[in-house]
Amino acid sequence: MIISMRPHATREEIEQVCERIREYGYKVHSIQGEERVVIAAVGVGDVTACLESLEAMTGVENAVRISAPYKFVSKEFKKERTRVRVDGAEIGGDEFVVMAGPCSVENEKQIIETAESVAAAGAKVLRGGAFKPRTSPYDFQGLELEGLKLLAKAREATGLAIVTEVMSERDVETVAEYADIMQVGARNMQNFALLKTLGKCRRPILLKRGMSSTIKELLMSAEYITAHGNPNVILCERGIRTFETATRNTCDITAVAVLNELTHLPVILDPSHATGKRSLVPALARAAVAVGADGLLVEVHPCPEKAISDGAQSLRLERFHSMMRELEPYIQIWKESRLTAAAATV
Repeated sequence: MIISMRPHATREEIEQVCERIREYGYKVHSIQGEERVVIAAVGVGDVTACLESLEAMTGVENAVRISAPYKFVSKEFKKERTRVRVDGAEIGGDEFVVMAGPCSVENEKQIIETAESVAAAGAKVLRGGAFKPRTSPYDFQGLELEGLKLLAKAREATGLAIVTEVMSERDVETVAEYADIMQVGARNMQNFALLKTLGKCRRPILLKRGMSSTIKELLMSAEYITAHGNPNVILCERGIRTFETATRNTCDITAVAVLNELTHLPVILDPSHATGKRSLVPALARAAVAVGADGLLVEVHPCPEKAISDGAQSLRLERFHSMMRELEPYIQIWKESRLTAAAATV
């Protein structure tokens, strides 16, 4: 249920409503706006009786049932877009944010060179894998703690925020010491123990869509994180597995538009994994801007042919620079459309 309090309802009135919700067996989650408070009641109970009781209380403007199975991440709960803030960037706001870097952190020279280059091109966040989930147990698994330390060095050298993957709930605390954004990879989208632990983490979470997951399943995974206390979730479309073999995955570009209708969470696109081919990345990046994504997650490497992992889909440094220049007119239109949309809601 969503309970909207009247503008400038008193603290006592709000607390009385929260207490009544608890009496009916629901958990309370509230959002404080500039003029009013919106309260979400989540759980199992007598919805009809609770709604009737709440609507009769002083200070309540209206109380309605949430129809979506995902409560906290739905636009029924929160109509305003969530803005996830990290050092030097705000994802979901008025800036198109690009996250770029290698698939795997390989050594200090590689990650520092990449970080300096993508920062100069306009990226706000450095991506790099320290823990790598690989299909084969014999493939490179990442530098782990040493990789995290190298990412921290790159942040010191460039000022870029860091996004890196966490694979297990037992690693959350360690990764959180170094990362500004914790990434949940496609293979772990439904690792519910990990999602619950990340719900108690104070770092923003970048949640990738599973390889064979529906949009609803992605949103339900985001709900696990938010329901356990962490509202700072960024969704990532990275392509899904279909019968098509021309690309590594099939980019569901419509997912960005659909998610923007269903949720207040920011949505970014990963054109590297969606295609698996560096030649296709710039075109898909332009499409991401046009369809309304909040940013990109792009793989970039100083020497892709020598990359330990995902070299075929990694842009060379100079190609990343040219792609960022090509995106400038598209991003300008994107900004204008955001301002128009914001003005229409006032």
